[in-house]
Amino acid sequence: MARDLCVEIVYASPQCSISKVLRLPQGSTIADALAAAALGADLKGVDTTNLPVGIFGKVAHRGQTLKEGDRIELYRPLQEEPKLARRKRSKASKSVRT
Repeated sequence: MARDLCVEIVYASPQCSISKVLRLPQGSTIADALAAAALGADLKGVDTTNLPVGIFGKVAHRGQTLKEGDRIELYRPLQEEPKLARRKRSKASKSVRT
């Protein structure tokens, strides 16, 4: 008899963060985990079908087989391009100093 996997799904928004632990059968994929997580109220309103996903900070595809202890992360779209945001912060801090 195969042992179940224990994995975690995490999502962070500006207002809150969500973490949900799931037990899934061996051989489950990211897509299987997202489908199971979507059944609960925790991720209600989160677009689990279209958001990019990753495992421990590395982008992954939904067909990837899960391992014990994997943390599946749902990534939100960027509000602003990071280089542009840094330039704005730098410019703002320089104007405050003078």
